Amino acid sequence: MFAANLVPLARRTVSIFLAGLLLAFPTFGATRSNSENRRSKLPQFEALPLVRSRQNHLLVRAYINGRPAWLGVDSGAPVSAIALHRREHFRLTPISAKSTLPARIQINGAFNNVAIARELRLGSLSLVDEPVVAVDLGGSTRAAQLLHEQEIDGIIGADILFPTRAVLDCHRQLLILKTDPDVVGSAPGFDRRGLRAVPIQVSDGFNLYVNGSINGAAAKLMIDTGSFATLLHRSFVRRMRIATRETPFSSSAVNLKERGVRVARIRKLSVGSVDIVGNEVGVVDLEGLIHDGLLRGSPPVAGLLGGEILNRHHGIIDFGTRTLYLER
Repeated sequence: MFAANLVPLARRTVSIFLAGLLLAFPTFGATRSNSENRRSKLPQFEALPLVRSRQNHLLVRAYINGRPAWLGVDSGAPVSAIALHRREHFRLTPISAKSTLPARIQINGAFNNVAIARELRLGSLSLVDEPVVAVDLGGSTRAAQLLHEQEIDGIIGADILFPTRAVLDCHRQLLILKTDPDVVGSAPGFDRRGLRAVPIQVSDGFNLYVNGSINGAAAKLMIDTGSFATLLHRSFVRRMRIATRETPFSSSAVNLKERGVRVARIRKLSVGSVDIVGNEVGVVDLEGLIHDGLLRGSPPVAGLLGGEILNRHHGIIDFGTRTLYLER
């Protein structure tokens, strides 16, 4: 069960980072240095080890303006973000009046300020003048404090993962980034034997979706490594008449109130051609987190494909080929 690695608490809080982030302005892109000499000295790919937190988040070591940071790797976040209370520590600068970038963007119904990191370094990959959103990560911070573990300083989102054609191995806890955009080919070192390929559909808001089914009913799931567990939308579960039970857990997301989490046992959850039998998932209200009427689409977005399934089934997310690999 998704909560097995959390310490007992009277009321536990876990965080969904930035899943369902709604952009009111164009999506940012990773900006690179134009120095050809410097680029020629870089390796073609950068392999970064990840740390799995007790909240079941994958964390990567980074440096923001020369200062060390722990960033969550979040496939559900269209843009990268920094914790609001860490903005001054990392010496982020506001958007200038002459900039073509928006000074604020809308996230889950509320506006957040955009700032600039002069340098965001991931291994040997250096991103210059990188836009990031300042957000309140209080839910994740409180949970980290209760669990006596490292607080995260921010989030790596799709605006970095797509341009670098990232490959994220959720089981081996490895993130590979392409450091030279002109290099042809996929990241080396991944053995996909025994894994099933599932095509990823990318929305206009840069969220990742895969086709699947819940107890035989067609549905889509959003791939969200920022979600501690696989979560289904409460209304979908009710329509399917699937029994649920209470838990002492709650989940939080940026600019949304904490919501209680129930648990349901799913007879068969399918992702592409991969069938997962007898799996327990969380059940939560995803209104405000999944946008554009997708919760009521045909087929509907039924929920978030989260950390525990991606880990247990050796999930590999290839942002370059837009493919999810899962073990049967």
